[in-house]
Amino acid sequence: MSTADNNKEEKKKSNFFYISIISVETIIIALLTWQFFNQRTKIETIEKEKIVYVEQTNKLQSDLVQLKEEYQSLQTTDANMRKELDEKIKQIEQMQVEAEKHKNDAYYIYKLEKETETLRKIMKHFVGQLDSLGRLNKEIRNEKEKVETALTQEKDKTNQLTQEKEELKSTVALGSVLKASSIKVLGVKYKSGGKKETETTSAKRVEKIKITFQLGENKIAKTGQRTVFIRIVTPDGKELTKSVDESNQFKFNNSKGYFAAKTIIDYKNSDMNVTVYTAKTEIAFLPGKYLIEITTDEVVIGSTTLTLE
Repeated sequence: MSTADNNKEEKKKSNFFYISIISVETIIIALLTWQFFNQRTKIETIEKEKIVYVEQTNKLQSDLVQLKEEYQSLQTTDANMRKELDEKIKQIEQMQVEAEKHKNDAYYIYKLEKETETLRKIMKHFVGQLDSLGRLNKEIRNEKEKVETALTQEKDKTNQLTQEKEELKSTVALGSVLKASSIKVLGVKYKSGGKKETETTSAKRVEKIKITFQLGENKIAKTGQRTVFIRIVTPDGKELTKSVDESNQFKFNNSKGYFAAKTIIDYKNSDMNVTVYTAKTEIAFLPGKYLIEITTDEVVIGSTTLTLE
């Protein structure tokens, strides 16, 4: 082979070598370029995912804060329900801590989001219960008010009837009281060994005081026996009585006193005349004005005066 042919052959080989090197370098550059862009894509994807995680975590934290406030706003007087609400609030607070702790853990954040949704559903159930209890309590309060109003009205009616009954009783009691009329009081002395009665106004000659009166007709008064007491107040303000002891004491007009005379009558709801004498006393009567009161059933039914000289 000639020298020229050898030179051509060597040049051909040299060109092939350079082309091969350039091809390899081109492939390497292309591969590196692909790796660069692929890696940059992965970095961008990771950055985007990180942003999504942060947004998800922030949203979760915001949802938990709102959910906690909503649970805290629920008010109830039911002890069991209050306990359940407090437990849910503590659970939310723990979830807030866990969300911050695992903010870069997508799966954990996802679990917390699902748990948050469950708690929100439970809260809606609580709201429904509270609404029902509120309506029930309102109905109970309304019913209670109606019952109390009706009870008050019945009490008022009862009080009115009681008052009317008492007034009627008072009217009947007042109407049933006997009245003494035509009252006449005399000082008397006796002659012929006590057989003859003579009227006198001389205090030193009076031996007894004679009281006569008439009990009028009263159809609503009780019939039967009753005791009539004569109370006499002497000019010196003392009560005339046989002796100052309980056996001569009686009640009248919510008070107590001593009687000068008494008699038992049998009242028949019709007019009847009554005569009563004081007991004979060794003590001389004082001159002056005497107050005489007639009493039965503990009520003064008539009075008058007697003046002795």
